[in-house]
Amino acid sequence: MASHRITAPWDYLHQASNPSLESFELSRLNHAANLRKEIYALLEQWIEETCAAFLARWVREDRQLSPQPDQRLDVLLQAEPPFFPAQPIAVRPRQPDRRLRPSRRPSHVA
Repeated sequence: MASHRITAPWDYLHQASNPSLESFELSRLNHAANLRKEIYALLEQWIEETCAAFLARWVREDRQLSPQPDQRLDVLLQAEPPFFPAQPIAVRPRQPDRRLRPSRRPSHVA
């Protein structure tokens, strides 16, 4: 992957008028937004390809399970997908919400 080093045009930025600086800023923000859209599209494609690969692995491993002679084919246990490992999670009991009660004292003290 080629790296593109960006150096700010300091002389231009220092000497440019406010409208020119605004135009420069907007063009950089537009370019950044376009890059973000490209990255999002690549991430979506990467996730879909990875999911398809994991699904193919799961089907391949599921096929390796041979049926037991005493089990019917429609009652075979399904293999766990490799991308969902069962892990215990320690969770504390939820504490009830503590809400402030309105003060019983009068708002003005004599």
